[in-house]
Amino acid sequence: MALISSLFHLCIFVLVAHFATPIVCHERPHQAALFVFGDSIFDPGNNNYINTTSSFQANYLPYGESFFKYPTGRASNGRLIPDFIAEYANLPLIPPYFQIGKKHFDHGVNFASAGSGCLAETARGFVIDLQTQLKYFQNVAQLLKKKVGKTVTKQILSNAVYIFSSGSNEVFAPLSANSTFPYSDTEYLQMIMGNLTTVFKGVYKVGGRKFVMLNLGPLGCVPSVMALNLQKGVTNGSCMDEVTNMAKMFNSALPRMLKHLEKQLPEFKYTIFNTFKVLAESIDNPTKFGFKISETACCGTGPFRGIFSCGGKRQVKEYELCKNVKDYLFFDSVHPTELAYQQLAKLLWNGTPAVVAPHNLKSFFDLST
Repeated sequence: MALISSLFHLCIFVLVAHFATPIVCHERPHQAALFVFGDSIFDPGNNNYINTTSSFQANYLPYGESFFKYPTGRASNGRLIPDFIAEYANLPLIPPYFQIGKKHFDHGVNFASAGSGCLAETARGFVIDLQTQLKYFQNVAQLLKKKVGKTVTKQILSNAVYIFSSGSNEVFAPLSANSTFPYSDTEYLQMIMGNLTTVFKGVYKVGGRKFVMLNLGPLGCVPSVMALNLQKGVTNGSCMDEVTNMAKMFNSALPRMLKHLEKQLPEFKYTIFNTFKVLAESIDNPTKFGFKISETACCGTGPFRGIFSCGGKRQVKEYELCKNVKDYLFFDSVHPTELAYQQLAKLLWNGTPAVVAPHNLKSFFDLST
């Protein structure tokens, strides 16, 4: 019972005078677990444990230096959105899946893998795709049953919050395709949404009921894509519209897919965080959000420090590092800084319906209703 002491108080009173059977009183769980799925926006270091390349890892300095003081595998200078959500929900840091042998996992598990996507084809062989993350979650559910039994496991899983960040790497994939990309935008989007639907249904079948999805940011405006646009001859190095437009298509399809699941699956609840709106505003008006620089990354090289070389362990070894990371929206050529992640997490936790709807995350963690 030590495993679940933070989630449940099980009151057992044995009255020997006039009652032949014990009265067992199960109190309401007062804390919801957090299960995390997705890509580098959420990966706390799972890719440290798989056979991959340094392109899909962040287990070297300067990653992690602002908070942890050492690299954990998080693609930022510090914490990520799930780390802040865990803090706001009074949970410990949610462990990577590959560390659950060493740590308790009754508060949840993080399955995210940098470079992964909704499709198994995305960076196949180098990452943990979403379907495999689902299999790992199914494994965790079985481990929970062995430790605490079916009834308690069902309560843990139905009260838990399931948060997803996936799809960005599918949008980036055509940029690095060596030949003509084999799908039309519509076909590609259908494949992505189909796989996402399958994974959501898989989590639901195991017991999940509360789903959170981040939509995609203005991906054509990240430093790496802007630098690529400059290489293509766009002289001002502006955002790459075709990439951002694909992100917009994903964002339009997402609520339709989730509403359909809500109609199909009893007790299914969802919310969407408008990452696009928040990051677009941060890029266009950085001072409003406390940043000085929103186009150039803190760490990298080349135009906008957009060459993905932070840490010098990838294909390009040269990189520059800014003096004050708090001035920057982006830490490396693709990923935001810890401060940016904290701002996103605060809005996800308790933002208005303009940025998180139809529920904020705080309400998902409230088990009193």
